[in-house]
Amino acid sequence: MSQIIIRPIVTEKMTGQGEKEGRYGFMVAKSSNKVQIKTAVEKEYNVTVTGVRTMICRGKDRTRYTKSLILSGRTPSYKKAIVTVKKGEAIDLYTSI
Repeated sequence: MSQIIIRPIVTEKMTGQGEKEGRYGFMVAKSSNKVQIKTAVEKEYNVTVTGVRTMICRGKDRTRYTKSLILSGRTPSYKKAIVTVKKGEAIDLYTSI
C-alpha cells in the first residue's frame, strides 16, 4: 500500500455500499487531501475515481477496570475517505487478504 492509503475499511455497511453504489471506504493518512487520495486509489486499484469524501473520526473513550485501579484512555483518531468509482467498475478488496 502507499503512504496515503493505510488500509481499506471492510465492514458490512461498506461492503453493501460497494456492491450497490460503488463506494469504498479507506483509512488514510491525516495529512492527505482529496486529490492525493484519488490518485493513490486510482494507482493502487486501477479504477476511475469520480468522487472522494473525507472525514476525521474522533477516537472513543475507553475505561478498563482492573484489580487495583481504573484505567482510562482513548483510542486513536483517524481520517476516513469514502471513494466513489465509475459506474461499472469495482474494487476487489478480498484478493489482498
